Amino acid sequence: MKALVLERNLPRFAASRVASILGSGRGAGIGPLQLLDADAPDRPSDDWYPLRPLLSGICGSDLATLDGRTSRYFEDMVSFPFVPGHEVVGILDDGGVDHAGRPLEPGTRAVIEPVLGCAPRHIHPLCAQCGAGHTGRCGNLASGALSPGLQTGFCTDTGGGWSTAPLIAHASQLHAVPDALSDQDAVMIEPTACAVHAVLSAGVTSGDVVAVIGAGTLGLTTIAALHSVIRPTAPCTVIVGAKHARQRELATTLGADHVVPPDQLSRTVRRQAGSLVLGGRLTEGADVVFDCVGSAASLTEALSLLRPRGRVVLVGMPGKVTVDLAPLWHRELTLVGAYAYGSEASPAPDSPDRRSFELAIDLVGTAGLGRLVSALYPLERYEEALAHAGAAGRRGAVKVAFDLRNPKGRTR
Repeated sequence: MKALVLERNLPRFAASRVASILGSGRGAGIGPLQLLDADAPDRPSDDWYPLRPLLSGICGSDLATLDGRTSRYFEDMVSFPFVPGHEVVGILDDGGVDHAGRPLEPGTRAVIEPVLGCAPRHIHPLCAQCGAGHTGRCGNLASGALSPGLQTGFCTDTGGGWSTAPLIAHASQLHAVPDALSDQDAVMIEPTACAVHAVLSAGVTSGDVVAVIGAGTLGLTTIAALHSVIRPTAPCTVIVGAKHARQRELATTLGADHVVPPDQLSRTVRRQAGSLVLGGRLTEGADVVFDCVGSAASLTEALSLLRPRGRVVLVGMPGKVTVDLAPLWHRELTLVGAYAYGSEASPAPDSPDRRSFELAIDLVGTAGLGRLVSALYPLERYEEALAHAGAAGRRGAVKVAFDLRNPKGRTR
C-alpha cells in the first residue's frame, strides 16, 4: 500500500514556496511530499475504526500547506510526518459505529467529520465547545490521546485520505453515506458542510443583498447552501463574482441571481443596493459578503462592498494578510470567521439542531454537487493532480480528487 506523506523539511518547503510562484501545486515534485510505502495506523482504542479511502479531495488548505503559504498560527496544531487528505469517502471493511452511536455494518461507505476535538482525543469531560456540539471550536487540538492535529489529514497518528492504506476514524467522526449518493457526491460532503456552517453563521435575513467573492469549490457550495438552506425561510438576492466561464455557468445553475466577472461585482452590488461610490467603496452596499478566497485582495474587496454595519463572512482560509481595517472601524462592520462545522441551529422555526454534515449530506444529494468533481487521479500521478487542482478554475475544473478505488487510477 502507498501513501503521500508530508514531512517537516524546511529546505523542501522553501523550494515548494518558490515554485508556487509559477502556480499553486507546481512545487509538488520538489516539495516535502513523497509517495511512500504505508500501513494503516494503530488504533488508540476500540472506538476507532479503519476506513479504506475510495476518493479523497484536494482542498485549498492542502495546496496552501504544500505551497508553504499557510499561517504560522497553525504550527502547534499539526504533527509530522502526516498523510494529507481530509475530504474523504471510504469503506469500513470491518464495520463500526457512527457519530450518534448507531452500528455500521461491514462494507458501509462513510465520510469523516475530520476535526480532532475532545472525543477523538479521549478528553472527558468534553470542553464547553465540544459539549455544545461545536467541535470546530475545540481548543484541545494538541492534547489527549493523539499527537497535535487540528484535523485528520494534519495529524501523524490518524493517517489521511491520500493513501491506499486505511486511515483510522473515531466513532464521533463517522457518517454513513446514503446508497443514493455516488462516490463523487460523497467526496463533496466535507466542503459542503463548511459552506452550510458558513451560511448559517452569517445572519442572512429576508430581503438581504448577499455577495459571494470567488466561485471555486467553497464559493459554489456556499451558493448552493444559500439557495437551499437559507432561502426557504429568508429570501435574499445572491450576487457572485466568478472569474471563469465554467464557474459562472455553475453558479447560475446552483441558484445565484446575478453572476458577473470579478471586475463587475462592485457595480452589480451598487445597482442592486441603490448605492453611490465614495473613495472606491460603496456608500450603501451588500448586507452580507462571503469571502470564499481568503486573500488580502478579496478581504479588502469584501469590506468595500458592504453597507454600514454589514457583515463579512471569511470562508476561505487566509494566510498572513495585510488589510486596511479603517472601513471596519469607520462603518462599524463585522468580520466573522467560518471554520469547519458543528451543530447547527435550523433557520426553520421549531426544527431541531442538526450536524453540519447531516445538512450537507442532504444538500449534496438535492443539488447534485457530485458534478463539481472534475478530475480523478491515481496517487502515482500526484504531481499532475496537484498542478491541476492549483489551476482548476483556469482549466474549467472545480474539485480534483485522488481515486483510490483502482490501483491504476483514472483521469477524467
